[in-house]
Amino acid sequence: MIAGFVIWTAVALLLLGIGIRSWRSGRTVGFYAGVKPPEVSDMRKYNRSVAVLWIVYAVLFELMGLPFLFVKHNSPAFLWSIAGVPVITIAMMIVYNRILRRFERKQ
Repeated sequence: MIAGFVIWTAVALLLLGIGIRSWRSGRTVGFYAGVKPPEVSDMRKYNRSVAVLWIVYAVLFELMGLPFLFVKHNSPAFLWSIAGVPVITIAMMIVYNRILRRFERKQ
């Protein structure tokens, strides 16, 4: 299952890269695909908050992939990965909406 873990880690590194790019961005970063980035009151703090969100998500995602290293094929331990990823993804969206409410420019 090493190949599965390598693929899982590649995806986690991609997510980490999104976080690093968000941290260094000079423009307001978007979160949802196909949606224009929001007007925010403090772009730097907003970008950093979104970057931390992506970095934490990448770390949690990588931790969810650990069963690929330590368990045998068709083990119930893979439920940790299967059930965990949607849970942390939904949590990520909830946290992002809180970040957006905090930094959204009041009209």
